[in-house]
Amino acid sequence: MARNATGLKVALSKIPELREQYWRDVKVLGTGEELNQSLEKAGRVADFFELAELLCLDALERNESCGGHFREEYQTPEGEAARDDEHYSYAAAWEFQGVGKRPVLHKEPLAFEYVHPSQRSYK
Repeated sequence: MARNATGLKVALSKIPELREQYWRDVKVLGTGEELNQSLEKAGRVADFFELAELLCLDALERNESCGGHFREEYQTPEGEAARDDEHYSYAAAWEFQGVGKRPVLHKEPLAFEYVHPSQRSYK
């Protein structure tokens, strides 16, 4: 799986449009008198728009390649993932600020005592 800044920016521009279209056109069957699994499923689909947006934003913020975070712009001459452990050795948590607002990135530094990050070959 590979991604690049151009594709991520295109995705980030389309997700709000798709979210708006979903809420405009979604049809939920059932009544308010009983457990409505259709409503529950519609809510889950809506959550995926937020998740998709967050995944694209996180990938765009990460200017390196590492495992499943392969960015075409950050690879070795041999086509391997080019890591940047100096700048990206942290656990990330994004804080939701509301639809249409940029989430806040919180970082917790990682400390490696026994196993240290290293460049790997996936070939």
